[in-house]
Order: sequence, then C-alpha cells, then structure tokens
Amino acid sequence: MFGFRAEYEYAVLVTNTDYEILSLGQLYRDRADAENVFDELKNQWGWGGFTTHDLHRCQLAARAVALIYNWWSSYVRLANPQAHREAITSRPWLMSSVGCRTEHAGQTTITLTGLHADFAKARAALMRVSALLQE
Repeated sequence: MFGFRAEYEYAVLVTNTDYEILSLGQLYRDRADAENVFDELKNQWGWGGFTTHDLHRCQLAARAVALIYNWWSSYVRLANPQAHREAITSRPWLMSSVGCRTEHAGQTTITLTGLHADFAKARAALMRVSALLQE
C-alpha cells in the first residue's frame, strides 16, 4: 500500500524596510518585470551572443540590438497596448504576412495576406498601428 506524505514549502522574508507585506510583493513583481526584459534581450534578440576583442564593434552590435528591440517593442505596444508581448510570440504574430505595395493616382496602398492562424487579430492590430501613425 502506498503511503501519503505531505510536503510543505516555506519561504522566509527578512527585511528592515517599513513597507507593508503587500507592497513587498509588488516590488518583487516589478523587479521580475525588469529582469524579464534583459532575459528577452539575451535569449530572443541575441544580445549575449556576440563577443569580440574589439570593444568598438561589440558596443556597436549591442547598441544596434538595443535600438531594434526598442523600435519593435514600441511597435508591438502600439499594436497591443494592453500588455507587453515578448518577441517569441509577437514576431510570428505580426510578421507572418506577405505584403504587396501598389501605387495608383498618387496613393500608395499596402495589401497584406496573412499566413498566421490569428491573422484576424493581427490585422486589427496592424490597422490600429496604421491609424495611429497616420495621425
């Protein structure tokens, strides 16, 4: 016969701050949110994947990755203002379309054909970004 063994996990927090316990929980979540950005830069954008003895080239590559990350994050935030979406989910969602640019009577039109299962949501988000950028 199998016996049941109850296992418990405890955590102890020792601090000398004057914050209430609920405030400490929020501070911990905020810290985790900040660390998630660095994790995303390192693992999904390749920020930690280049090394060279030439400091100038290394700094240039790091700045280029940071700049593109900032542009993409701003673009995705315009597309989905309710929440932060990491690159691992936002790139397939917003970049899985084939585009065709046409010009007629001085007006340029871009037509997208979606290849993603959630293209209807992506189309609505892209239309929202387009409207914001045209204002």
